[in-house]
Amino acid sequence: METIKKINIGIKHIATLTGHSGCVYAMDKGISDNTVFTAGSDMFIALWNLETLQAEKFSASLPAAVYAICHIPEKKLLLAGTTTGSIHILDLEKKEEIKMLQHHTAPIFDIKYSLETNCFYTAGGDGNFAVCSLDTLSLIKMKKLSKEKVRSIDFNYTTSEIAVALGDCNILVFDLHTLDYKKDFIGHGLASNVVRYSPDGKFLLTGGRDAHLNIWQVGNYDLLKSIPAHNWAIYDIVFSPDATLFATASRDKTIKIWDAKTFQLLKRITKENFDAHTHSVNKLIWSTCNNYLVSVGDDRLVMVREVNSF
Repeated sequence: METIKKINIGIKHIATLTGHSGCVYAMDKGISDNTVFTAGSDMFIALWNLETLQAEKFSASLPAAVYAICHIPEKKLLLAGTTTGSIHILDLEKKEEIKMLQHHTAPIFDIKYSLETNCFYTAGGDGNFAVCSLDTLSLIKMKKLSKEKVRSIDFNYTTSEIAVALGDCNILVFDLHTLDYKKDFIGHGLASNVVRYSPDGKFLLTGGRDAHLNIWQVGNYDLLKSIPAHNWAIYDIVFSPDATLFATASRDKTIKIWDAKTFQLLKRITKENFDAHTHSVNKLIWSTCNNYLVSVGDDRLVMVREVNSF
C-alpha cells in the first residue's frame, strides 16, 4: 500500500494593501506575473505590484460596482462586469474603454475567456450564460440556464468541457466547442457558487452556499467527496501554481489550504491565528510571483501571503 506523506505548510504574511474604499469583489492576473487587478463596490479597478507591494500608476473608473473582471493579456484587454449587467471592455494599450455590452439585465458574476474557442463567456444574475467573440467583441449566443443566478464558469481543456454553477443548486456541463448539453446534477444543498477543474482535468471542485466543498469525478461526475469545509458560503477555489495545493475562500472570513491529492485540510487562515480578513473573503489568486496567495474581501483589503510546502 502506498504511503501518502502529509504536506506541511508554512505561511508568511507579506503585506496588507489598502486603497479601495469599498468591498473588493473581483480580482484577476495583472499585466505581468507580479501584478494583479482588483475591483469592487467603489467602482474602481486598481493594479497592484506584488514585488514592490504598492499600487501601480493605473486606475479605471466605472459607472457601477464591479463583481467580475477578466484580463485577456493576448488581446491587451480588460473586461469588467458590473452590478447593472454591463460589460465594459478596456483597451490597456490605448488606456480607454472601447466598448460596452449590455446583453445582461442583472449583475455579472463571472467572466472567463478561451483562446481555443476565441470567445469570452459571461455569467449573469439574470440566469443567462452568454458567449461573445474575442475578435468582434460582440454577442454570439445567449443561453437561459436558470431562473436563478449564473455564478461561475470554468473550462476543462482535457475533456473540452465548460462547467457552470447556478444559484438553483445545479451544475451544468457543456461541450466547449459546440455548447451542446452534456450533464447536469445537483451540486449543493443551497446555491452552487463556484466551479473549478483540477489542473489535470480529472476532478471538478465545487463550492456552495451550503459551505460544502464537493469533489466530482470528471466523466460521469459522480460525487467522490463532500466536505463541510466552512461555516458559511464558499466563494472561490484556486490551485497553487504547481497544482499540489488548493485554497478555498469563504464568507465566514477564512481561507483554507488543502492537499490537492488527498483533499485533506492543511491550514486554516483566520484572524485568530494569522493576519487575516475581518469580513467575507471573496476572491483568491495564487500567483507564480514568490508563490504568493492573494485574497480580497468585504473589509476593502488586498492581502498577500507567501505559502511554502515542505
